[in-house]
Amino acid sequence: MYLHELSPVPGSKKKEKRVGRGVGSGIGVRSTRGQKGQWARSGGGVRPGFEGGQMPISRKLPKRGFKNVWRREYSEINIADLENFEDGTEITAELLHDVGFVKKIKDGVKVLGDGELTKKLNVKAAKFTKAAEEKIVAAGGTVEVVR
Repeated sequence: MYLHELSPVPGSKKKEKRVGRGVGSGIGVRSTRGQKGQWARSGGGVRPGFEGGQMPISRKLPKRGFKNVWRREYSEINIADLENFEDGTEITAELLHDVGFVKKIKDGVKVLGDGELTKKLNVKAAKFTKAAEEKIVAAGGTVEVVR
């Protein structure tokens, strides 16, 4: 199979319907817009959610929920991912970002306790779960909370 032999599946590609290109095209004159009215005019129509002057359903229904503006969002990493680093490495949020374990640092990094750790690492993060902290210390490493 070669690139020049590839073709789309029959029926998957449709030709664009060019409306309003003369009476002989079969879709000229009113160009599928019906007869007169708001929808037949250029720029016609109403905004999304408009119900003809009736109170829109979005305004009838009550607002729900609460958005905490002080909520902090952390990037998460598991102990199993820290096993990839060399023994004695100082692990920071910037290092994790540079290596590619964390895509975005957000409000800091939270270390979760999933997996096993055998290397002695110095981990600096915004938050640790109890399990993660215990595993790092048990392996001979240190834990430091950084804000």
